[in-house]
Amino acid sequence: MSDIDDLFETLTNLQRSKRLPPLHLWRPEHAGVIDIRIDREGAWYHEGTRIQRQPLVDLFATILRREDDGYYLVTPAEKMKIVVEEAPFIAINLDVRGQGTAKQLLFSTNVGDYVVADQDHPIVMRDGRPFLHIRDGLEARIQRSVFYRLVEEGEQQGDDLFVYSNGCGFNLGSVIA
Repeated sequence: MSDIDDLFETLTNLQRSKRLPPLHLWRPEHAGVIDIRIDREGAWYHEGTRIQRQPLVDLFATILRREDDGYYLVTPAEKMKIVVEEAPFIAINLDVRGQGTAKQLLFSTNVGDYVVADQDHPIVMRDGRPFLHIRDGLEARIQRSVFYRLVEEGEQQGDDLFVYSNGCGFNLGSVIA
């Protein structure tokens, strides 16, 4: 097995073994607002002060739920609304395995998620900015340096640039000549 195959296997196994709480089952009666904000760069703040402890941020990320009116940290006892400036997560790395339409694009996030782009985890462009669906309506904005790497994997089709992962094509938009 090659190094890239080992890496993909390790990271996808980590993601599969990641135990997320059953947020979809939790319907707490107590709801409120907490002064937590996730900025455009994926940094978490509480009462204006950046949360420095990454394990705490990673824990909060596992209890984050998106609803029609916003984002909430949810436990069985309460749900607290927070502010998310753009997307709750940032895709900070990209690893590539394979070629053509069989290629796999494995993204790593700032909160320890590892996601292969596919039909359940599409790459979408909004206002010229790339996003990746992570889980349950939660997205990661693809960091600029990662997007440049993604563009290198693209194939021009007419005026558009497409990337492929797990047999799915994703349109990155118009190619600037």
